[in-house]
Amino acid sequence: MAAGYAELLRTRHAARLLAGTLVGRLPNATAPIAIMLFTRAEGGSYTLGGALAAVYGVANAVGQPLLGRAVDLRGQPKVQLPAAFVSALGVLLLCLSGVGHLPLAYAAVVVAGLFTPPLEGGLRALWPSVLGDGDKVHRAYAMDAVAQEVMFTVGPLLVTLLVSLWSPAAALLVINGIGVLGALSVVVSEPSRRWRSAPREAHWLGALRSPGLLALLGSFFFVGVALGSITVAGVAYGDDHGEPWVYGALMAALGLGALLGGLVYGARQWAGAPEPRLRVIVALLAAGYLPLMLTPGVVAMTVLAGVAGVFLAPALACAFIVVDRHAPRGTVTEAFSWLVTTFGVGSAVGTGAAGPAVELGGTAASFGVAAVGGVLALLVLLATRRVLTVPPPAAEGASAVNAEGGSENDRIGAVEPGFSSGHQA
Repeated sequence: MAAGYAELLRTRHAARLLAGTLVGRLPNATAPIAIMLFTRAEGGSYTLGGALAAVYGVANAVGQPLLGRAVDLRGQPKVQLPAAFVSALGVLLLCLSGVGHLPLAYAAVVVAGLFTPPLEGGLRALWPSVLGDGDKVHRAYAMDAVAQEVMFTVGPLLVTLLVSLWSPAAALLVINGIGVLGALSVVVSEPSRRWRSAPREAHWLGALRSPGLLALLGSFFFVGVALGSITVAGVAYGDDHGEPWVYGALMAALGLGALLGGLVYGARQWAGAPEPRLRVIVALLAAGYLPLMLTPGVVAMTVLAGVAGVFLAPALACAFIVVDRHAPRGTVTEAFSWLVTTFGVGSAVGTGAAGPAVELGGTAASFGVAAVGGVLALLVLLATRRVLTVPPPAAEGASAVNAEGGSENDRIGAVEPGFSSGHQA
């Protein structure tokens, strides 16, 4: 498994782009906990901290596809780096103003969230031009999903370390400063500077005019609901057992399961089109959420959480390929950004739904929200099987072309049917 990823990272520019993107996304990965800790340190309530973090999340959900469309139209350096600077200025404004003047605090988090650069979608748009071979691109998507699990684990730990060494305000400023450096590392690289989106048809819906993409977004909204609800359900389970470490153990098991699942998935070469495979993976993901409603003892529950996480990274990796196959020509960055947005909004909805579920039906009911989310995600894929069977002709060639106009591995879908079964050496 590790050998396959090492081969990818030895490709020129690959390690730099992956590392720069992950570092550049640290502000987004750590924003909820960093904003909450800052608000509490400034004397604000948990309610205010949650509200500020929620506003940041909504602004981020709005900004990602808009900035993604701008990247497709104008290129990465002209959008990504200015957006990173503006987002960091929003955080600076929050640190300077504190939470004593609420309109200014809310305006600051809106700016910070709205201008978060779409580095995630940008990286996935770059992989075909950097790696060339469709098999390598497929594995890169899996590696990307695994790396996200690491980032969302390490990021909050880094915030708490900075808070303990300095202060919540310093943590916010340092994390966002690091984020700007990560974005800078990406946009000054040769692949980012040379990348150009394929010519696009003028259409106000942009990427959303693809029925296949809409079907995928509908499914992954519910995957986000499932994942968001587990966060709240895990807190309730920890409270039931009276031990503060229980919640951390469940979340660590969930992340470890996703990490292992992504490593195994990326190490294998897969035959056939990705859409039927995605239905199978999402079905297994949904099946993994159902036993959580049993809420057994801590050891058994930790094992179940690990199993529930196994198919998350493979689902994301496979979804990335489906997005690329169904994105209308010239909209690939925007399409990936829509997936990020939809998943994030679903997660927020799941978090909001799990709270009342705990109060009305107990911890098992809150895990039931995750189970329902997983089942609905599968049902959406099954109901939209027809539009997800074959990418429409308008989607062909939607991957990047280089500055001279030549094709850069036009479609992953054109090479994927040639994948052979078996494990990567």
